Amino acid sequence: MGGTKIAVVMARVGTDDEPFLEDRREVPTREYAGPEEAISAITEMARELVERHGQPVAAGVSCGGPLDSTRGLILSPPNLPGWDEVPITETLSSRLGLPVRLMNDADAGALAEHRFGAGRGTSNMIFLTFGTGIGAGLILNDRIYEGSTNAAGEIGHVRLSDWGPVGYGKAGSVEGFCSGGGISQLAETLLRQELQSGLRLSRLHDAADGGSPSAKEVFQAADAGDVLARSVVGHVATALGRGLAILVDLLNPELIALGGIYPRAEGALRTDLERSLRSEALRTSVDACRIVPAALGERIGDYAAVSAALAAAR
Repeated sequence: MGGTKIAVVMARVGTDDEPFLEDRREVPTREYAGPEEAISAITEMARELVERHGQPVAAGVSCGGPLDSTRGLILSPPNLPGWDEVPITETLSSRLGLPVRLMNDADAGALAEHRFGAGRGTSNMIFLTFGTGIGAGLILNDRIYEGSTNAAGEIGHVRLSDWGPVGYGKAGSVEGFCSGGGISQLAETLLRQELQSGLRLSRLHDAADGGSPSAKEVFQAADAGDVLARSVVGHVATALGRGLAILVDLLNPELIALGGIYPRAEGALRTDLERSLRSEALRTSVDACRIVPAALGERIGDYAAVSAALAAAR
């Protein structure tokens, strides 16, 4: 579940421990006025998959935080306005007749990458969401670490600067600089400054049409050589490197796998990201840590939900 889409998948885990994604349904989140309508749609899609493939042993929900995964509550995530203390596990369990586990999408993504993706064979790794929002899932000593209130890994809420785009309710936060919405905000700010100086040089003016260009449009313009777009990407990469340096210094991981935007934009981001990371982090720690794109790519959300379901089945 995310601010852009809601997907329901049916999966089978064989003896080789690699899940086979049998079927999938997806709807845009914006089609639903609130949680009750969305949960009804989830239930309907799930029942359709059950009719086609049989009753599963458990279900998992992967959703952006904040959450209370112990009580199964969604607690007003920034990208799901109106989802205030929604008892999603109780509701879905009642409607589907299954045990249901709710997990933060970064935590579920970390489990997925650790078990099925880039983190195989590691004991200490971090998975970073990098899309509508940004958060970290932590695998420490081969176990997921969720914290005392399921809020561990919220690197997006850390403020890097007194100035900057707003993300997670905080200007200049990691999420402000390093999320799809934050990238759009930053581009809009720089476009406005360019116009105030009497210039209209960036191709992003046409893409924005008086508003905010999307993150995708910013990266496309940067790839085409647009100076303003490259400046935006440079800010993003530098901020991301600083955010990763905090995680590297605190947790000393072997690997950080970045999902969402990063696998598609690695070429534009990597040089400035690594320069920023190395200028901020302890040398011994950063030398021991690999920064890689998430191996599961566009499938990460599906595998994250499967990982939450596997946790529910235990």
